[in-house]
Amino acid sequence: MSEGNVKFDVRDINLHYGAFHALKDVNMKIYEHEITALIGPSGCGKSTFLKTLNRMNDFVNNVKIDGAIHMDGKDIYRDMDGIELRYKVGMVFQQPNPFPKSVYDNVAYGPRIFGIRKKAQLDDIVERSLRQAAIWDELKDRLKKSALDLSGGQQQRLCIARTLAVNPEVILMDEPTSALDPISTSKIEELAMNLKKDYTIVIVTHNMQQASRISDRTAFFLLGEMIEYGETQELFARPKDPRTESYITGRFG
Repeated sequence: MSEGNVKFDVRDINLHYGAFHALKDVNMKIYEHEITALIGPSGCGKSTFLKTLNRMNDFVNNVKIDGAIHMDGKDIYRDMDGIELRYKVGMVFQQPNPFPKSVYDNVAYGPRIFGIRKKAQLDDIVERSLRQAAIWDELKDRLKKSALDLSGGQQQRLCIARTLAVNPEVILMDEPTSALDPISTSKIEELAMNLKKDYTIVIVTHNMQQASRISDRTAFFLLGEMIEYGETQELFARPKDPRTESYITGRFG
């Protein structure tokens, strides 16, 4: 695989929750227009690492972070405002979390915060975002209905549309299909593969088949360390570290 532009350059990241050392000397480069999967057993640091990329850990008490993460050459902890960063780096969570508002108002929420008020402009953004999230045809006649009335899979794609509405550059996905049925899961996977043309995607997944199906590169985390990182097909076919091999062959985890 040819190396594209580096979106994130992660250098010597250590993260402590109080006395607990949650991430240990993580170094990696995440490339533009690729899907990077983070795999590993529960509690190994995958989601914690994901949240360092948009500084969601800023909201946790007693967190100490050392090292540097550069996004497009800028240090996200020293050179960027956290709010500005989180508009560039959107997040989709494990459980769909639509606001208790209409479908339309969910998607228009971010643009309105940015001061967009014209109905025609909001209409365009809502349609574009729902189309990008591959759910416009299902929802175009239900825009005024509550988002809470949608199925779980529809709610998750709506949350992706809500993320896309503010034009992020990166989409972080924290186990976005773990609460969904197989059909909804395959729709989200297909959606992610389509979106990487325009966005950089980092996904935490427990599902190794999912990682092998959709990601370009995979990182294996264990006890806060990144044990191995490389092209997905290579890592699954020829893991370099025996711990990676033990995990992907199902001997632990």
